[in-house]
Amino acid sequence: AVAIASRDLAFAEEIQRAFATPTLRLYTSKDVVGVELGAALKNVIAIGAGICRGLGLGSNSVAALVTRGLAEITRLAVTMGGEPRTLSGLAGLGDLVLTATGDLSRNRFVGVQLGQGHSLEQIMAGMNMIAEGVGTCRAAHELGIRHKVDLPIVNKMYEVLYESKEPRMAIRELMERPLTTE
Repeated sequence: AVAIASRDLAFAEEIQRAFATPTLRLYTSKDVVGVELGAALKNVIAIGAGICRGLGLGSNSVAALVTRGLAEITRLAVTMGGEPRTLSGLAGLGDLVLTATGDLSRNRFVGVQLGQGHSLEQIMAGMNMIAEGVGTCRAAHELGIRHKVDLPIVNKMYEVLYESKEPRMAIRELMERPLTTE
């Protein structure tokens, strides 16, 4: 299933009809901002989920990181004009779960390798494909600063990717953040 976003709902519906098949279900949305941010930022959170796996952490840790990551994506999207409902659908939660847990996810792979102690340079040199979350992380970090949105997972992934923070320390620092309400 896929979300098709356009400010012109009639156009989105035309695309929906043209590409829908018995094995591919398409949903329309007018929330271009929410769909775009969900699609991009899920890759950053998937790197974090991969780090958890690479460090040997279990499913509960991954689920917590993914859930809090979705909250970060939603906060930024809403601040930038997106709809929170969009992020609970395919373009948010659906895409995030697949990318953060799927064995074929390039971004999750990068995270696993980082968690196992490999350098980003080693990982990228050995990949024949692009892990979009690496570049997206920088942009997300900057958007969070510009819009004054708290993005602790994005910020820790930025530190791992661009400031050589040890992945284990980044996860520990996330766990040591002050307790708060959900």
